[in-house]
Amino acid sequence: MTGAGSSLKLKGDWNDIKGKLKQQYAQLTDEDLTYTEGQGDELVGRLQSKLGKGKSEITKMLNDM
Repeated sequence: MTGAGSSLKLKGDWNDIKGKLKQQYAQLTDEDLTYTEGQGDELVGRLQSKLGKGKSEITKMLNDM
């Protein structure tokens, strides 16, 4: 059984989400925010190390955008 926030389910346009993340976290680069379908784990991993947050926290943040 998976907990809440365990899988990435992006709603909306990734470019919009990326813009919001860059506004919220100035330290993120385009390279950090590279996302293609099926590579959610890599994206979450990069954001975890950049932002110092846990996987479920990052996943929830992305899913809520």
